[in-house]
Amino acid sequence: MGCEKCGGRGWILYKKDGIDFAKPCECQEVMKARNRLDASGISDEFHKKGFKNFSDRGKEVLRNARLKAIEYCKNYPEIKNTNRNSIIFMGQVGSGKTHLSMAICNNLMDYHKVGVIYMPYRDEITKIKQTIKDEINYQNALNRFKTCQALMIDDLLKGKNTEADANILFEIINYRYLNMLPIIVSTEKTKDELLDFDEGVMSRVLEMTKDYQIEIIGEEYNYRLL
Repeated sequence: MGCEKCGGRGWILYKKDGIDFAKPCECQEVMKARNRLDASGISDEFHKKGFKNFSDRGKEVLRNARLKAIEYCKNYPEIKNTNRNSIIFMGQVGSGKTHLSMAICNNLMDYHKVGVIYMPYRDEITKIKQTIKDEINYQNALNRFKTCQALMIDDLLKGKNTEADANILFEIINYRYLNMLPIIVSTEKTKDELLDFDEGVMSRVLEMTKDYQIEIIGEEYNYRLL
């Protein structure tokens, strides 16, 4: 969608005392986010995920998950600067958690002009750990996820997790928690399993998502088994 404020240029032109000036438009963050998605190689798949093409397969639990995701997007302008501005999808593999998370991200970028960074948890944690001996590169790798307008963490705690993973997650989550920066999370873990991993980190996640927690339990919700 084109930006109504700048006409898609990324800059807002204006005059002051007869002199032409330009200032960055807020849509620049969205443009940067879209470019990062293009570079990641997942952009086509990501862009296709919306609320209209999410199938609840006649399951009330999945229908309610979709409605909760839509409600989150509608309420985003009112909650974005609060400490409960985030959403999490937990539980069953193959239930569409990532689809709904991506649909939210596309909605935030297209309609609310929010720059969203996508973080596939296992891949990015591994990359960050590879920079840990280089303080500058390490902080640069962390800052990408700490300071973005909105962060989607896909498959949180996927695979075997270590103390190093917990430390990295703490740096990212605690910064966003303190600065009221939203997260959109999908995870196969239940609420109890998240807390068992690291109560300090995950209690922050659960507080940020307190009003938007969707937990899907049961193999009958796994579309891959149909």
